[in-house]
Amino acid sequence: MFKRYLTAIAAVLSLAGAGAAQAADISGAGATFPAPVYAKWAEAYQAQTGNRLNYQAIGSGGGIKQIGASTVDFGATDKPLKPDDLAAGGLAMFPTVIGGVVPVMNLPGIKAGEVKLTGPQLADIYRGVIKRWDDPLLAKTNPGVKLPAMPITVVHRSDGSGTSFVFTTYLSMKAAHWASEVGANDSVKWPTGLGGKGNDGVAAYVKQTPGAIGYVEYAYAKQNGMTYALMQNKAGKFVTPDAANFKAAAANANWKAAPGFYLLLLDQPGADAWPITAATFILVHTKQEDAAKGRNVLAFFDWCYKNGDAAAAQLDYVPLPAAVKDLVRASWSKVVSPDGKPVYK
Repeated sequence: MFKRYLTAIAAVLSLAGAGAAQAADISGAGATFPAPVYAKWAEAYQAQTGNRLNYQAIGSGGGIKQIGASTVDFGATDKPLKPDDLAAGGLAMFPTVIGGVVPVMNLPGIKAGEVKLTGPQLADIYRGVIKRWDDPLLAKTNPGVKLPAMPITVVHRSDGSGTSFVFTTYLSMKAAHWASEVGANDSVKWPTGLGGKGNDGVAAYVKQTPGAIGYVEYAYAKQNGMTYALMQNKAGKFVTPDAANFKAAAANANWKAAPGFYLLLLDQPGADAWPITAATFILVHTKQEDAAKGRNVLAFFDWCYKNGDAAAAQLDYVPLPAAVKDLVRASWSKVVSPDGKPVYK
């Protein structure tokens, strides 16, 4: 079922029937984190307008490269670019939805939400220091849970990934050893484990490997019926990954004070806040060689802001507040045609 979400865009966007030449087709590439909701939005957008989106979920690193090379109309990334990097690339950036990165496991006899993990424990698992599920440190955090006596197989992303950036930034915040030995980026030198391409690749490896642990955007965990861990948040509470707790993490987000919309939502205060929460972003050139293409990209995302909240919520993403959408729309005045006029009003 889940692969339908990942392939829906390509299926929906193939040329079909008379009048295809008049359709306002746009292309994008990048993050796999938001791919399920972008597929849903594209399907509904085409049904309502006849316009098509061709989105390739190749990872945030690929999306940044492709928009930099102008081979797509927009790039998508979970790793926000800092204002200086945006300026250097002639890019504008804006958020679309908020979601959560979730540790998922393949543990015989263990149900979703039965295992609790802290940030430092998760870092030590990914460092290869905690090697077994029945390690005394994990047992101490999980009294009454019969953790299996089996080795841990770590699964991580093999591609340049904004999800990895979010995950490794969180680990760096919670564990000094991780920060000094591995660090935070969209691509790091992993101390141990197997690499999967995309959120779907990591999910597939975990599902087929008993004893495995990986990290994926929550929609992938939900659609694949995967076992997830509860995480200890900044308030010391072990919380469930769900839209309500992603929203709790984003409650204090001050987008108005975020230059270029650069904002991280990791390890936020609040009793219910999911600690590995993140926004995902779109990149477009501020100077559009083809004004019609630029207008069509922004028109698509404006339509999604107006009509896409229900679809996002169904997949456990958190839609942006109306005030943030208004800030984004105002920022689009910087996206201009060759004559210097805004491409979309």
